Amino acid sequence: MTPEGLTLAVPSKGRLEELTRKAFAEAGLTIARPGGERSYIGSMKSQPHVTVRFYPAAEIARELIAGTIDLGVTGADLIYESSETGPDHVVFARGLGFGEADVIVAVPDAWIDVRTMSDLADVASDFRARHGRWLRVATKYVNLTRHHFARAGIAEYRIVESAGATEAAPASGSADLIVDITTTGSTLTANQLRILDDGLILKSEANLIVSRAAAWTPARKAQLDAFLSIVGGVAPGLSTTL
Repeated sequence: MTPEGLTLAVPSKGRLEELTRKAFAEAGLTIARPGGERSYIGSMKSQPHVTVRFYPAAEIARELIAGTIDLGVTGADLIYESSETGPDHVVFARGLGFGEADVIVAVPDAWIDVRTMSDLADVASDFRARHGRWLRVATKYVNLTRHHFARAGIAEYRIVESAGATEAAPASGSADLIVDITTTGSTLTANQLRILDDGLILKSEANLIVSRAAAWTPARKAQLDAFLSIVGGVAPGLSTTL
């Protein structure tokens, strides 16, 4: 966040960076990165009051929630995962139509009697008595998992934080089921996993997101509305909700 002007954070690498820059370019907002892929500073020639920062997508979510940047592009799942109150600190201005992924609960195909979260609750309640340990859930989405399982009345489980291929955890014996993201479901199928009938936790995609926690003066709100009007697909007067 800058005292005057706006700070926009975009993904720093990979396909998310490429698609983000393409989306802005289609709106006539070409993002320059003069220092190349090692640089974290960029600009928009047509919008000199906008400073562009290149950050990892998860960091963008955290900075939006903290209010240290004004707006940014990141996945909705990362906002929900970064903080229990994350969604309260931002406004989802516009879905960008890429980066789609569902956060889901998946169990081994062999669990033929487990079709719903209610079935899973029954399994969890007597799992320790049967196996001498808690039911283990492999995931990178700790907050989302805890919230979803609490809503389903499931408390008897242990989270195994995953740093690698989460889908492989049940087959390797390091976990019993998973919470992860999926797009086509093909990786789940390849690992003999199945999404529960009510196992969809969150539908996510890349969003243009505005921070409620940034220091919004009347002048900066006017700049925001003008910028969002160029981006398109955003309800007019969004700044009045900040």
